[in-house]
Amino acid sequence: MTVDATADRADRLPKTWEPSEHEADLYQSWLDGGYFTADAASDKPAYSVVIPPPNVNGHLHMGHAYNHVLIDALCRRRRMQGYEVLWLPGTDHAAIAMQVLVERKLATEGLSRDDIGREAFIDKVWEAKAEYGDQIASQMRKLGDSVDWSRERFTMDDGLSRAVQTVFKQMYDDGLIYRAERLVNWSPVLKTAISDIEVNYEEVEGELVSFRYGSLDDAQPHVVVATTRLETMLGDTAIAVHPDDERYRDLVGTELDHPFLDHTIPVIADEYVDPEFGTGAVKITPAHDPNDFAVGQRHDLAMPTIMDETAHIANTGTQFDGLDRYEARAAIRDALAEQGRIVKEVRPYLHSVGHSERSGEAIEPRLSMQWWVRVESLARSAGDAVHDGETTIYPKSMEPRWFGWIDDMHDWCISRQLWWGHRIPIWYGPEGEIVCVGPDEQAPEGYTQETDVLDTWFSSGLWPFSTMGWPDKTPDLDKFYPTSVMVTGYDILFFWVARMMMFGTYVGRDMGPDKNVPFRDVLLHGLVRDQFGRKMSKSKGNGIDPLDWVERFGADALRFTLARGSNPGADLAVGDDHAQSSRNFATKLFNATRFALMNGAEVGELKADDDLTVADRWILHRLEEVTETADKGFESYEFSRVCEALYHFAWDEFCDWYLELAKVQFAEGDDSRTRTTQLVLGRVLDSLMRLLHPVMPFVTETLWRALTGGETVTVAQWPTVNGEFSAPEAVARVEDMQTLVTEVRRFRGDQGLKPRQRVAADLPGLAAAGLGADRDYIDSLAALNRPDDGFSPTATLEVRLSAGTVDVAIDTSGTVDVEAEKRRLAKDLAVAEKELAQTSAKLGNDQFLAKAPDTVVAKIRDRNRIATEEVERISAKLADLGGA
Repeated sequence: MTVDATADRADRLPKTWEPSEHEADLYQSWLDGGYFTADAASDKPAYSVVIPPPNVNGHLHMGHAYNHVLIDALCRRRRMQGYEVLWLPGTDHAAIAMQVLVERKLATEGLSRDDIGREAFIDKVWEAKAEYGDQIASQMRKLGDSVDWSRERFTMDDGLSRAVQTVFKQMYDDGLIYRAERLVNWSPVLKTAISDIEVNYEEVEGELVSFRYGSLDDAQPHVVVATTRLETMLGDTAIAVHPDDERYRDLVGTELDHPFLDHTIPVIADEYVDPEFGTGAVKITPAHDPNDFAVGQRHDLAMPTIMDETAHIANTGTQFDGLDRYEARAAIRDALAEQGRIVKEVRPYLHSVGHSERSGEAIEPRLSMQWWVRVESLARSAGDAVHDGETTIYPKSMEPRWFGWIDDMHDWCISRQLWWGHRIPIWYGPEGEIVCVGPDEQAPEGYTQETDVLDTWFSSGLWPFSTMGWPDKTPDLDKFYPTSVMVTGYDILFFWVARMMMFGTYVGRDMGPDKNVPFRDVLLHGLVRDQFGRKMSKSKGNGIDPLDWVERFGADALRFTLARGSNPGADLAVGDDHAQSSRNFATKLFNATRFALMNGAEVGELKADDDLTVADRWILHRLEEVTETADKGFESYEFSRVCEALYHFAWDEFCDWYLELAKVQFAEGDDSRTRTTQLVLGRVLDSLMRLLHPVMPFVTETLWRALTGGETVTVAQWPTVNGEFSAPEAVARVEDMQTLVTEVRRFRGDQGLKPRQRVAADLPGLAAAGLGADRDYIDSLAALNRPDDGFSPTATLEVRLSAGTVDVAIDTSGTVDVEAEKRRLAKDLAVAEKELAQTSAKLGNDQFLAKAPDTVVAKIRDRNRIATEEVERISAKLADLGGA
């Protein structure tokens, strides 16, 4: 192809790269081409990933964007490697979030859910889902997600609801689901149990109150206890001390009067109590504290619930009934004080309190009748899958965290007192009968269904196989299940990954061989933090909207920033400067490709035995090395390793060095040499665009199309390494050349020469160092001329290279305004001498040295040393110019 022809393709590129003008059209072209649609009948090897489903009412935050970028990069690479790739999208029904959203909307109309009834309320939620549902999909398109939109799922669509009912029925019949009264996290605002992940812990300034049980006479039996939750003393059913605590040995087994109730409570001995903390005695409220609940079970204590579902005191028979928990706290404190039971002054006490993530209030540990999953056997199977290598966790350092959860898992509360969600398929008969009804079954006449719905994590735990049509035997399940990798944050390792593993190993037993687990790999990434390493939050105001970055810097810049900072299991800190740097990288790629096209670059047949220069062989060797590095990085999920390698190859080696070397080769005017250089440029850029495409799909698509004339890089073959262009001797030679040029450039700067100001130079030792044939490259890159007959060097430099030493002698006469340079150097010398005088004075002051910290003295010594070196350097340069 002629230079004019490729220049024409370059002219079809815009003058500059403006992502917002091209990304939407590029994404639509991929959809129109059907490149993301998976074919279950394909003979290609399968690669599948299911999206961690974002809440249907949500907005993609930076954590979502991070997750999506990593998944998309993996899928795009596998697609280029010839796999049949399924990236399955969808959203979660977000039971609590959606219910809160609709209830708040009703409240603005002066209504509650009870006012309109369950059916009408659920209709309202479906309306909200329709309103918000497309928001996530639109944002995913802007990120460039290569998902198969034809398979988009929702956790409450008909197919997934069928899967939920089927699993529930099987587990109930197997004795793995049961109903029991246990302690739960209770939200008094939402009036439901909530999961641990929906509880945020905050430091709260409370009051520590010490009060006396028993006699007010110090000589009579009594015990002092302290609490920050004084209202719970209405539910105390014991006082516990350590079995070995001599102070209370005589009291163990006795009974003490309760100040407000018509009964006594026992003093018990339990090793849970720390005898060194406080008075060594603790009040036990089994129905409102997890630790107390465990003590109550061990000692068969009564467990009265003293608060209703809104956290108001109820059923105690005291004057405090009807007060909310905080009003009761103050009233009980006053009442105890009146009785003389407050032992010491109430004092502030900072402690951690769990709060509902959605509604904001402090959660209340509360004894409640709920539905539970018996997890022991399920957890064992999930653990065995990792032990046996059926599923591999990346990074391996996360395995202890995995087994820490799995080996110590407690039964899981799966019921929620909500209206929006999968209603529990349990029906109650008129005489208290209980029947579990499967998806193809009917409840007996006269039975009523359980009003509770299932925890959202129950349905999302089925996501890998329910989205592919289970419990039916479908082509998708046959082809794409188990999925290849689950990419998610380490913060939901227990809450979601463990659930999926438990369900996957449970149903996998009946799905056939090699389908025992839901995914082969688990990649756990960290959290995205701000540039200072702080967790992003609304309260700090330091959150970054990924769609804002897409608008300002382009989707490729967002993606490259996140991928470049990604190491398995580690958090990453990002800020605008990182995104701007990635935006600059995209621009650099664009400009380099445009330059190459303007100079005739094209993709064609190129062989190692062609007439390749040392520069050609060097860049082709390095291309193979960076391809291998990228391959290994992707395989081990080390995205940072991939991006760093490609970034430095593209910018530091290809753009900064090879393009400059190519200019020299073009300038020779040799048609054969020019043609080879064009093919090398084409080969490197072709491979580079393919290697970068998984992370930077938009700019690489644009440039690859212009370079190759191809349809799309999304299904272009992934670059492979065969060693054809291995040339370690060329690498060593170019590295020596780079060292020499870099040193000469630095040396020129020290002489006050402008970067492109050419000067005559002699380079004795160049041939002996193996660079004799490279003088044209060196002259161009270092702005040197060959010496003429009148050459008279004014400055010399010695550069040691791997194969020898090169002396550099340059003639700067006539190139420098000596008087102006003297004046500049004189000013610099005055500054350096002032710094030297000040630091020398301090170091010579014994009184100062005796009082100053060692760190301060060390810094002054460093400043003094640097100032001394500066004075010597500038003085020497002035002497070379003939003095000041």
